[in-house]
Amino acid sequence: AGKEQAGVVVPTSGGRYDVHLRARRRVAVYWEEEAAEVRRCTWFYKGDKDNKFIPYSESFSEELEEAYMIAVTLGEWKKKLESPNREVIILHNPKLMVHYHPVASSDDWVSTPTEQGRPRTVKRGVENIAVEIPNGEPLQIDHLVFVVHGIGPACDIRFRSIVQCVNDFRNVSLSMLQSHFRKAQEQQQVGRVEFLPVNWHSSLHSTGVDVDLERITLPSINRLRHFINDTILDVFFYNSSTYCQTIVDTVASEMNRLHRLFLQRNPHFRGGVSIAGHSLGSLILFDLLTNQKADPEEKEHCVQGSRTTSSTGGIEEVKEILKKLELSEYCDVFEKEKMDRQALFLCTEQNLKEMGIPLGPRMKILHYISSETGMKVCFPHGSPSQPGDSSEDGRSCQYRDVGLGQVSANYPQLNYKPSIFFAFGSPIGMFLTVRGVKRIDPNYSLPTCKGFFNIFHPFDPVAYRIEPMIVPELEFEPMLLPHHKGRKRMHLELKEGLTRMSVDLKNNLLGSLRVAWQSFTRSPVLALEAGSSEAEAEADAGTEKQPDTKPEEPPAAVKEETPPINVGRLNGGNRIDYVLQEKPIESFNEYLFALQGHLCYWESEDTVLLVLKEIYQTQGITLDQPLPGSQ
Repeated sequence: AGKEQAGVVVPTSGGRYDVHLRARRRVAVYWEEEAAEVRRCTWFYKGDKDNKFIPYSESFSEELEEAYMIAVTLGEWKKKLESPNREVIILHNPKLMVHYHPVASSDDWVSTPTEQGRPRTVKRGVENIAVEIPNGEPLQIDHLVFVVHGIGPACDIRFRSIVQCVNDFRNVSLSMLQSHFRKAQEQQQVGRVEFLPVNWHSSLHSTGVDVDLERITLPSINRLRHFINDTILDVFFYNSSTYCQTIVDTVASEMNRLHRLFLQRNPHFRGGVSIAGHSLGSLILFDLLTNQKADPEEKEHCVQGSRTTSSTGGIEEVKEILKKLELSEYCDVFEKEKMDRQALFLCTEQNLKEMGIPLGPRMKILHYISSETGMKVCFPHGSPSQPGDSSEDGRSCQYRDVGLGQVSANYPQLNYKPSIFFAFGSPIGMFLTVRGVKRIDPNYSLPTCKGFFNIFHPFDPVAYRIEPMIVPELEFEPMLLPHHKGRKRMHLELKEGLTRMSVDLKNNLLGSLRVAWQSFTRSPVLALEAGSSEAEAEADAGTEKQPDTKPEEPPAAVKEETPPINVGRLNGGNRIDYVLQEKPIESFNEYLFALQGHLCYWESEDTVLLVLKEIYQTQGITLDQPLPGSQ
């Protein structure tokens, strides 16, 4: 133990691994992983089918080095060395050293080394090796992102772990920084973003539940049943109060532990923290965020802001409501009583009667109050809560609404306030609807997180939208995520062009058919009359054709420019739903690429670029060139 502590420890791979030089071991810092062997490389070999040079063990490299130095000093070459694996290395001269494969079997017909197949090339030192040794990642870390996985231990179609998938996501981010933030990098404004995985699956399945499931699982179709137990059942575990508590405790405690450890290893870090979740992981994070407690100062500020808004615009809202109910003649009565929207919703029939409102208008107002209150609280069963039961702060009412139907659990608090919450392929909208939340109040925002982006592939079978729950009265498309190379994919542009062309052809064809039909159904006239009124006929034909030329313009549905849409405060007034552009091969069959659509986010340049763009935008740093169609 004393020798181990006295050894030198070198952080590598951006500080995510520590190399213990004395023990020659590479150990993961932030997650559990089997220690890897580290070699000090001086001698290498490479076969015909090998893509790179492979280092010999340090002990055998020392033997090779000793034999090489003797050969150089004495000038005696063509020396043979035999390794413990019966492999033969022959040093012909300083530029020609070969490694022969071991003999498969020892008998009377043993072949000579030259007859054992093609030998491997042996090389001393790293000079002239056609491989680029990476310079390493930038030392400056601008932002920290925790990434939570979804169901099961595998996170992509290659059955890789969350650690491997996040490694890909991080590598893509480094590439995007070099290609889209080059100016900021040259000015040393940008370093990199660190992404750390958060694993909760292993903790859940180490509770002994797998043994219990194994007892009741049928023996047939064993692999399929094992896959279901290990993957699909995670959704049901999360909807169980017992195991939901285990999951949220694991996720919160792991993120807090990683945050503390990261700050210990990076004491000069002054950047922000964001969180990202894939699939079920995004729902876990959403439930955690909705149950975070804001600071008292922030709560008081929000209450004062809501009261100020109520005092200035509340009376005007009441006037609009009365105008909608055709009761404008009573505006003066409500204005005299200083009645705003909040006070109106607290009114009872007795209050309205004391104000001198007749029976008919009273019934209209009470019916409106009950219908609006029932829609806002969104209880699918039972009676809606009374207006007097709601808190003065509209935000606390919305906590109850968004948290409606959540599994009964004690949601832990995070040690930090996330800047942005990114959801990849998220079923949050579906779960909220199933829980009974019909609508999200536009004034609602997460207590400690100001940003929320819902990113999904168009063919992802698990993903659902959020914006229609905030603005249900409007039908509008999600924001199309710009391609990282700065344009729409060719097949999407071709599809839009064909759509416009078909609309134009349809309008022209209908116009021609309409004119032809009118000419056939026109009543017959004398030739002389037709001849004398030829100018009038041309004028009539001109007036008949005028309406047919107007529909040739592209309809509003095809036009790309759309008016700005207010989707509430959940993402600070900005759009929430972002859809990726499918690849050309994916557009041939949506069902064939549905699974791939749910697992594509880890290597998606467009997804990574949006994450980087929004993170650095909080620091006042923008892309070198704005992408078309982005906010």
